[in-house]
Amino acid sequence: MNFRKKKTKAGERWEAVEDIGVNPTTGKRKQVTRLGKTRKEAKERLEKYLRSIEEYGVDEKQSLRITFEEVAAEWIKVYESTGRKKSSVYIRTKEIRLLNKHMAKKPIGAITHMFYQNVINELATDLARTTVQGVNNCAGMIFKFAKRNKLMKELPNEDVVIPKKRKSVDEIKKDNIAEKYLEHVELEDFFEKLNIHGLELDKERFYLLAFTGMRSGELCALQKQDLDFENNTIDINKTIYNNTNNMKAYELTPPKTVGSIRVIDVDQPIMDMLKKLVRKNDEHKMEYRTLIDDFHDKDFLFQRKNGYPYSPAYLLKRMNRIVERTKIEKKATPHIFRHTHISMMAEAKVDLATIMKRVGHEDVDTTMKIYTHVTDKMKKDASEKMSNLYGNILENITL
Repeated sequence: MNFRKKKTKAGERWEAVEDIGVNPTTGKRKQVTRLGKTRKEAKERLEKYLRSIEEYGVDEKQSLRITFEEVAAEWIKVYESTGRKKSSVYIRTKEIRLLNKHMAKKPIGAITHMFYQNVINELATDLARTTVQGVNNCAGMIFKFAKRNKLMKELPNEDVVIPKKRKSVDEIKKDNIAEKYLEHVELEDFFEKLNIHGLELDKERFYLLAFTGMRSGELCALQKQDLDFENNTIDINKTIYNNTNNMKAYELTPPKTVGSIRVIDVDQPIMDMLKKLVRKNDEHKMEYRTLIDDFHDKDFLFQRKNGYPYSPAYLLKRMNRIVERTKIEKKATPHIFRHTHISMMAEAKVDLATIMKRVGHEDVDTTMKIYTHVTDKMKKDASEKMSNLYGNILENITL
């Protein structure tokens, strides 16, 4: 290690210099330097840097020059190149935007556990806890990417705490499993209003959602060849992705999970209704294919006049229109029919494994909660019915 005095804008400083080999491209010596007010300070700073290179392989100078947003931009390219679904990439991109609001220009090597915990705390004040957990998972993948590329020594997200918000009494009452599905009377109310006020395709869409438990994206992706009218089954093998809601910009992708690919039995009245729809689509295609230049001939079950499929966002608009006419106070989106179908099967005493296979759930948590809630309620109702029928006999206990 060599030392020399050097003039800087801040005044005269000591500079420590160390050879670390030869550049294979230029053949010139590679040197690293560090400045200090004293010779001792310059030496200590250079030794610290050399230890960092030796122990962690981290180039501190580079890690303090590259910002979080630059690393995140490189990571998302790699993430997308691994064949991830566009919907997953879209979600991660949104999460990166949230992180960039708090630390875009922060050097990646300067992000400490304490700094990152404060970022998570700030995010938690405005966002749902599940959203913050997703953002934290995304940040963790970015930090691991930075560490693999010798830009970080430690992962600042390790042992980070996701804050929990204290819920009000009203929030606790609403945040229960019964809010996630429609009770029998609510389901009847919805379909009663649908049969009166429903528009074209509303009946087919919402009866199918309620009596199959399929996801909105899976329903929008259904094509003629997915329906087997001889065996009354529907093959669910894809979902539709369209984050722009441009009807021509859709993409058919594999379902959410491997377990989501399934063939399900469907009630005869539903299949009869869909058979009429397929026949109507075929007649429409024969009539309009020669008249419309850009007719999209892909045999979608739920198609526009030009053959293009609808997006899940469109289903939400149609559903809101019906719900407004009902007495339903729950936050009802098309996804509530998925949970409602689970409750319907639980009420019909279908076993849990069969229910999970039918709806394509690999995560048992939500299914189990609904199943347990419904079956417990059935036991309670059964007990009350017994009391009502044989209450006079029970009264004799005290005699």
